[in-house]
Amino acid sequence: MKSRLVALEEGKGPSPITIIKTNQARVLPLIILQYLMTFLGVGIVFSILSMFMIRYFGVQNVVPVAQSVVHPCYGDQSSLESWIRPPSTMMHTMNDTELFWRASFVPRIEEYPFERTPKIAFMFLTRGPLPMAPLWERFFKGNEGFYSIYIHSLPNYQANFSPSSVFYRRQIPSQVAEWGKMSMCDAERRLLANGLLDISNEWFVLLSEACIPLHNFSTIYRYMSRSQYSFMGSVDERGPYGRGRYNANMAPEINITEWRKGSQWFEINRKLATDVVDDKIFYPKFEKYCRPACYVDEHYFPTMLSIQSPRLLANRSLTWVDWSRGGAHPATFGKADIKEQLFKRFFDGKTCTYNDKNSSVCYLFARKFAPSALEPLLENASKVFGF
Repeated sequence: MKSRLVALEEGKGPSPITIIKTNQARVLPLIILQYLMTFLGVGIVFSILSMFMIRYFGVQNVVPVAQSVVHPCYGDQSSLESWIRPPSTMMHTMNDTELFWRASFVPRIEEYPFERTPKIAFMFLTRGPLPMAPLWERFFKGNEGFYSIYIHSLPNYQANFSPSSVFYRRQIPSQVAEWGKMSMCDAERRLLANGLLDISNEWFVLLSEACIPLHNFSTIYRYMSRSQYSFMGSVDERGPYGRGRYNANMAPEINITEWRKGSQWFEINRKLATDVVDDKIFYPKFEKYCRPACYVDEHYFPTMLSIQSPRLLANRSLTWVDWSRGGAHPATFGKADIKEQLFKRFFDGKTCTYNDKNSSVCYLFARKFAPSALEPLLENASKVFGF
């Protein structure tokens, strides 16, 4: 005791600061313990509440889950409407392999469970502008719901159609197509595949920027819809420009007796369009063995379809052309050529077979027309073509 008093007198005892620190050190663990006990209590209550909700309300997860923001390209796949609604835009990110696979879907039940209005898919294979667009605009006017339009141009071409035009935003993802080469058939298959994405398209017509219609829309629609056949030339031409282009390496898939030649410009139904897009048998043979001077666009489709579906072909084209001037390409008509004499050549003295009967209506379209021909064609459209 005496030593303690001496120490205090000499200032050797604990100072007030030391006493405060000691008290704080004792209080701090108590505060932390209180927080831990509170947190544990909340956790126990939350766990009991969760088990109660799962047992009595069927709630499987009370923790919020982030919903996916990825939406399918064609909307809600749970409804029929999502399958039959045509794509809202022509532009997409599918490559050819993906596009052809998607386009090859075919319902196995022939009857449609909804009211379907069959349409004609007008497929324009162009390099760029459509100089005959004003004539086509007049042709399509008033027939909405009975046609679709698809344009395959050079990939870097930017069309400038007004929003009111039937051609506005109708370009599809395109690639370079070279005349006489497989890339030309690739472009045609691309057009068919994009058209097949619309389940209402029943007939598919290939046209160029130099094509014009020779009749009004009603006449052409009636002609195609009532035909028992598709229109593609498929001729066994004996000579250097027919069988002379055949390569024996194409056998056994294609024999020389099955080799055919026809016009590039065709009209086929949905069944044949699907066959063309789905083809994996004939395409490799033509790609490898039909190269200039074998012009694949004149042989691939006619040969393939004549082998697979010969009874579905009318074996003629619906597009009138003039080969009388000779050369590798048909004649091109300008402003000075648009006269009554030319119109007579379209219609007079023609005889063909339509549904196995003779007919005087043989052509629905004509080519080739230069941009300068537009004005006189518009002036005569009502009287000559009926629109």
